[in-house]
Amino acid sequence: MKRAFDMAVSAVLLLLLAPVLLLIAVLIRLDSPGRVFFLQRRVGQGRSEFRIVKFRTMVERDPDAIDQHAEVVVSGGVDPRITRVGRFLRATSLDELPQLWNILRGDMSIVGPRPVIPEQLVAVPQEYMCRFDVRPGLTGLAQVRGRRSLGWLEQLAADAEYVRDHSFIYDLKLMLLTVYVVLTAKGVYGEEGQNWRAYRDEIQARQKQAGDE
Repeated sequence: MKRAFDMAVSAVLLLLLAPVLLLIAVLIRLDSPGRVFFLQRRVGQGRSEFRIVKFRTMVERDPDAIDQHAEVVVSGGVDPRITRVGRFLRATSLDELPQLWNILRGDMSIVGPRPVIPEQLVAVPQEYMCRFDVRPGLTGLAQVRGRRSLGWLEQLAADAEYVRDHSFIYDLKLMLLTVYVVLTAKGVYGEEGQNWRAYRDEIQARQKQAGDE
C-alpha cells in the first residue's frame, strides 16, 4: 500500500506542479550559468546506491569531483557558493521537488529516512543501520523534529525510531507536520547540531588514542 501511495501521489504532484517546476528551472538558468538539476550519489534501501535529483542551488560544480570529506559545511545560510535563487529554494525546500521523480522510479518514498551520501556510511553506528531497511524519504521524522538543528546521532536515532514505528497513518501525520515545518522554515538555518564529519573525526580520534595506548 505504501508503494502504491507513493506512485500515485508522486505522479499526480509531478503533473500538477509541472508549471512550478518549469518556472524554477527558468529562474535557475537566468540566475547563474550551469545545469538546472544537481544529481548526486546517495545510499538507499539495502545500502544500494542511486542518483538523487535536486534543483541546483549552488554555483555549477561537478558532484563527482566534490571531496565530501573536506566539504565546508553551510552555516547560518551565508555561503558564497549558494546562488540567489538557490537560497530561496533551500529556505522553502523547493529544491527537493525533483525527488518526486526518484519516488516515482522507486528509489525513494515520500516518507522515510533521508538518503545519505556514500561517505557518511562510516559515521553510521551499527545500531542505526536499520535505517537502510526501508526506502529513503523526501521527508521523515528527523526533518519534522528539527532538520539541521539536530545533531548527526539525533538524526540517526529519529531514523531508527521511524523504522520501528512507521505505519501508513504515521506517514500521513509526518506529511502534515512537514507542511508546517516548510511553511515556517523551521530548522533551515540557525544553530546547527553536530554534523557527520565532526562525529567521524571523534571516532577517528578515539581510534588513534586507543592505538597509541
